[in-house]
Amino acid sequence: MRIRTLTLAAASGAALLAAGVLPAQATGSAGPASAQEGSVSAASLLAKVTSCQQLSNGKYRTDDETSATIPVCGKNGAVFWKADMDIDCDGQRTAKCSESTDPWYQDDTAFHQSNGQPLRADSLPYVVVPSSSSIWNYSSAGIKGGGVVAVIYNNKVEYAVVGDTGPTNIIGEASYATAKALGIDPNPETGGTDSGVTYILFKNSKVSPIENHNSAVTLGDSLAKQFLQNN
Repeated sequence: MRIRTLTLAAASGAALLAAGVLPAQATGSAGPASAQEGSVSAASLLAKVTSCQQLSNGKYRTDDETSATIPVCGKNGAVFWKADMDIDCDGQRTAKCSESTDPWYQDDTAFHQSNGQPLRADSLPYVVVPSSSSIWNYSSAGIKGGGVVAVIYNNKVEYAVVGDTGPTNIIGEASYATAKALGIDPNPETGGTDSGVTYILFKNSKVSPIENHNSAVTLGDSLAKQFLQNN
């Protein structure tokens, strides 16, 4: 597990930018996520990301000790990368995510809930994007806090949101809840997986409120269908 030196961005407060999202429901922790969400299969999505049109100026490491081999790739309406998954347990303190469970724990996330609190990693599926740098600027690519991500692993699809930012040179990290839903060990110190995870981030999408996982699934399924049609 790498040492994470997160760069926290300002909380996102923009209004919903994409159509098709369910109205805001109760805020707070989301329920357990299913292993397969929505109607679009993992195989269908993976078939569209077999080749890479590189968007990043360079490539990313998956951990401090690895070489830089992971590009950010572009498709019509999305960006994607294929990497590992390290476990982000930052944000609200819980029994699963705190200084006692995670040696790299930080009590904030780059993007916040609608009530201003940090995200809750053990219940909200979210993905960490590299902080903007000369390698790649996620914001300039149409990716924003609350944006929808299809995370694919072991023939399963999990819809998540962009919830935190990480080191400028490392890629491949998601929340405790994302890992758990995909059958990956979510332990922030010893869990994760070394390879086999595909992250498809849909451009100019936004879930509001960011903590509403049901809305992420609804919008994600719609955007995934559009992605298949347009690529």
